[in-house]
Amino acid sequence: MRKLIIFGTGPIAEIAHFYFTHDTDFEVALFTVDKNYLTSSTFCKLPVVPFEEIEKKYLPSEYRMFIALSYSKMNDLREKIFKEAKLKGYCLPSYVSSKATVWPGLNIGENCFILEDNTIQPFVEIGNNVTLWSGNHIGHHTKIGNNCFISSHVVISGGVTIEDNCFIGVNSTLKDHIRISYKSLISAGSWINKDTVEYGVYITKPAKLIPNKSTDITI
Repeated sequence: MRKLIIFGTGPIAEIAHFYFTHDTDFEVALFTVDKNYLTSSTFCKLPVVPFEEIEKKYLPSEYRMFIALSYSKMNDLREKIFKEAKLKGYCLPSYVSSKATVWPGLNIGENCFILEDNTIQPFVEIGNNVTLWSGNHIGHHTKIGNNCFISSHVVISGGVTIEDNCFIGVNSTLKDHIRISYKSLISAGSWINKDTVEYGVYITKPAKLIPNKSTDITI
C-alpha cells in the first residue's frame, strides 16, 4: 500500500483519513501541522509531526501528502500549504469517491477532494486543490480553477467557468455559460445568472419569520 501523510488535525483531516482508509489503496501513516499548531503528538491514533521538518524523516520519494484544510481565508491557507508541500517535493494525490459519478477522461489536478454523490458530466476540467463536498452537479464543459471549495448540493450548469479561489455555498445554482470571477464568494441558496466580479460577495435574503404559529398553517 502507498503511504500517505495528511496535513491537518481538524474535522476535514479526520474525514480525509476515513475516506483514504476505506476507499483507496493508500495507507495513512501520519499527520502533520505547522509547529505552532501542534497541540498533541497523536491524532486518529497516528503520530503528528511538525510540517517544518517533515521531509527530513518522511522522504517525498517514499510518502505522498494530502492537504486536508477548509476554505479558510478564501482558500488561501490551503493554497499556501499546497505550494509549500510541492516545494518540499511531495506528490499530492487526489481523492475521487467510488460513489461519485464520473466519466472516462476526467481532467483533474492534484490534491482534489471529491466526495460521494457528485455527478461530474463529460468534458469537465478541474484544477488543483479543489474540494467538491457531497452531492453536487457539475455540468458538461465546465472549468473549475485552482483552490476552489464547492459545498454540497450545488448545481453548476453546462459551460460555466469558475476562476481560482472561489467559494460556492450549499444549494447554490449557477446558470450555464457564465464566469465566476476570482475569489467570488457565493452564499448558500444563491441563484447566479450572470458573470460575477472579482472578490464579489453574493448573499441571498434569509428566510423571514412571520407572525403566525406553525399550528395556524394548513399543510
